[in-house]
Formats: sequence, C-alpha cells, structure tokens
Amino acid sequence: QSRTVSGDEAQLIYLVRGTLDHAEALTELLAASPTTIGSISRDTGNCQVEELHNGIWLGTVRYIRAGITHSDPPVVGDSSYSFDTGGGTQHITQSLATIASYAPSGQTAPNFQGAIGATRDGVDGVDVTVPVYRFSETHIKDDADVTGTYKGKVYSLTGKVNSGSFRGFAAGECLFLGASGSKRGGASGEDWEITYSFAASPNRTGLTVGSITGIAKKGWEYLWVRYEDVEDTTAKALAKRPTAAYVEKVYELGDFGDLEIGA
Repeated sequence: QSRTVSGDEAQLIYLVRGTLDHAEALTELLAASPTTIGSISRDTGNCQVEELHNGIWLGTVRYIRAGITHSDPPVVGDSSYSFDTGGGTQHITQSLATIASYAPSGQTAPNFQGAIGATRDGVDGVDVTVPVYRFSETHIKDDADVTGTYKGKVYSLTGKVNSGSFRGFAAGECLFLGASGSKRGGASGEDWEITYSFAASPNRTGLTVGSITGIAKKGWEYLWVRYEDVEDTTAKALAKRPTAAYVEKVYELGDFGDLEIGA
C-alpha cells in the first residue's frame, strides 16, 4: 500500500492478488481500504483496478473532502471536440485577379489572364494558404462495439470524402484523416477512447479562370488549368493563357455513418 494526501484529496494504491476476475478484484480493493482518511471520505465510484499480470491487480482508491468537486473520468458515451482553422497550402497557377501590370515606356505588358509566373515554357504558379477547417472528436466507446469489423470500417474510410451530409458539411466537403484509439480499464469495465480527425474544404460554384466561367468543384476535388500560347495583339507578343479548366476526382466517397459517431 502507498498513500498520497494533498489538501482536500487523497489516494491509496494497493496490490490485489489471487483473482482473475475484474469485479472480484475491485470488491477486494474496496473491502481492504478504509472508508475515510481523517475527514476525507472514500470516493467509491472513482476507484479502479488494472490488471498488471496474471492475477495481480493495481488498485487505486481515491478520497475527497465532502463538498469538493472533481472532474470524473470520461465514460462510455462521453465526447469531446477540438478544431483549428490554420489553413492548408495549395499550389495555384491562376490568380483571382491581376491588380496591375507594368512594362517599359512605350510597351504594353502581355495579358496572361491571371496566369501566375508565366514563362515561355509554362506557368510556374505559387504556393498559397487556402481555407481548411480541421477538427477532431474524441468518443468513449464500449469495448463490445470496437470489434475487428468496426476497426476495418474506420481503416477503409480513412482518406475518403463524405458521400452525404456530415456535421453540417455538404457531400464532398469533409475528408476523414483517420482515427487513433486506446483501450482503457476502470471501475466500470473496459472501454475505448478514440479520436477521429477530419478536414473540411468548401464546395465552390461560379468560379472563373481567365475567360472560362461557370466552373463548379466540390471541396476535395482538384482543379487544374491548361495553358496555350495566344497572340496578344495589343502587346504584340505571345502570352500563356488558360484555354481549358478541368475538375478531377482524387478522393473516393465514403459513408461516414459507418464511423458510428452520429451525423
């Protein structure tokens, strides 16, 4: 037995031997531990045992002074959420608008219709920060629900985009980045703490690339532009200009309902 006492709380640590049963080990722990330490009472619902080896258990008994509250450990059904809007990086070859162009006196700068870094051989483009909403959810799930089949579903959905509405995002806007989980043991039995990670990017309509209008793309589809040399009669030069735009599907769709964390 070891003891830790601090202000309004205390903790006793025991080794419980001679049983392979979780419930029996917990019962033995409570039978062996005092109900009070001075004026601090045992917090029976917050006591637990964890098996260290075959028939040897580490028991933790917690005490708290009456009227003092503490954070209970999460239980099956509990959830927590976090997010960030740090954005992502994307390589683009087309600007939203050309603000100004300059040329030597008496000359006119070629009009590239928004192509960035156009050269004789191609369009270099630039890396920019684009809106990406990243969020994660941690759910406590019962051990019986986290089967091999369920883990396989989570694995197969990694790197897929929502086929239907999810967390308020329209189909095509939410990308599942994967999940990580750990199995826990406590007074209420065994459960899993699993964190699911996502990224969201908005669907877009009415996009314009040079003289090409009416482009629509879903959040995680990829838009690229084909350029050709076109004579700019005003500047009397050949200019790289967008002549076609393509929207490509690069992620498969998946039913996020298989994650079993709600819609």
